[in-house]
Amino acid sequence: MNHYTDEHDRGLERTFAALPPARGRGFAQTWWGRAWLGALEDGALDSAAVKAGRRLARGGGVGAVTVRPGRVTAVVRDPKGVAHRADVLVPELSEEQWVGFLDLAVEQAGHLAALLDGELPSHLIEDAAVRGIELLPGLGDLEPECDCDAWDHCGHTAALSHQVARLLDEDPFVLLLLRGRARSAFLDQLHLRSAACPDESAEAEGVDAAEAWAAADVLPPLPTLPSLPEAPGEPPPFETESAQASPGIDPVALEFLAARTAVEAHRMLRQSLGADGEPDMGLTATQDAVRLAEGSGRGGDGLASAVRAWRVGGAAALAVLDEEWQVEGAALARARAALEAAWEEDERPSFRPAGNRWTVPAEGIQLRLGQEGSWWPYREEGGRWVPAGGADRDPATALAAARLGPEDWSHSGT
Repeated sequence: MNHYTDEHDRGLERTFAALPPARGRGFAQTWWGRAWLGALEDGALDSAAVKAGRRLARGGGVGAVTVRPGRVTAVVRDPKGVAHRADVLVPELSEEQWVGFLDLAVEQAGHLAALLDGELPSHLIEDAAVRGIELLPGLGDLEPECDCDAWDHCGHTAALSHQVARLLDEDPFVLLLLRGRARSAFLDQLHLRSAACPDESAEAEGVDAAEAWAAADVLPPLPTLPSLPEAPGEPPPFETESAQASPGIDPVALEFLAARTAVEAHRMLRQSLGADGEPDMGLTATQDAVRLAEGSGRGGDGLASAVRAWRVGGAAALAVLDEEWQVEGAALARARAALEAAWEEDERPSFRPAGNRWTVPAEGIQLRLGQEGSWWPYREEGGRWVPAGGADRDPATALAAARLGPEDWSHSGT
């Protein structure tokens, strides 16, 4: 639901009504909203100001937000009720950059459909960045201005930035307006460009599906695999002349290592073959996945948890699923500060810390801290801890994902 006061674009300015307090929920549910907050956290010199701004935004201290090209403005009230005008400035894209971005948007039908549906395709943003068109803000792109006379981000501009992240979640076209294009103007240009592009698929000569399928049988069969050698092979001798040309290399030691490698390779090959010395090619893809899982020490629910982790975060999520490390020193101080900033004291969940895992036993949910400082949500299911979503720098956002029910979790795409 959009909270702006006018249901239609008003040229190059839109005003959004004040959002309700965000108690019990995190900021930035979409990847582009998280990228906006990432630019704030990376660019602010004082992390305490970012945390203070998060508390102000969470408590409803940000008033109506006005968005125009290059600037977003709101009145922010501090905990004492004093009002301050806060602005965050963002560089606008040049006309040449907009032309390039529109060209990219119409190159793929999926990009066009996603934009018309109010989504920002990640591949489109990545391709644009490769061409020097930075739609999402980066380090130093969010320039603060506040009448409290702070020279860097203060709690007021940080609160406004957190509120903008919530607006971006609801409508990514807010970001396009900040970069210099109103929603209606952008969509009009998008339609014109897509209509002008020729339909290359109509001109291409296709291949009949039945003919392509029938041709598969014409391909020659794969050659038979060679049989297992009776013994490991002998490595070639290391020439003495070569050793003299490469100082520091011991030819005897090198020949020994090569021979041991051949022995180990022969052993591994023998183990991979069946009792008759032939490879077992009768496994289905599912059966082979089970074999690989068993060989890696995973199986059953463990494999399901690993698959779920991979879906929400790839290799980084798999590492968090397996690792348990002691959070100490500066890392522990940062973790505690993040937890304290995420909730008011009387609303903070009752965590039970153990290493890099903070558990809320009463709710059966858990946060796991990754080595890079992100928080990963987990939920207890059937006596096992399973991933409940992707990582977030804000522990409140991660915990909100952990509280989702299984039905909501699957619906969210994670």
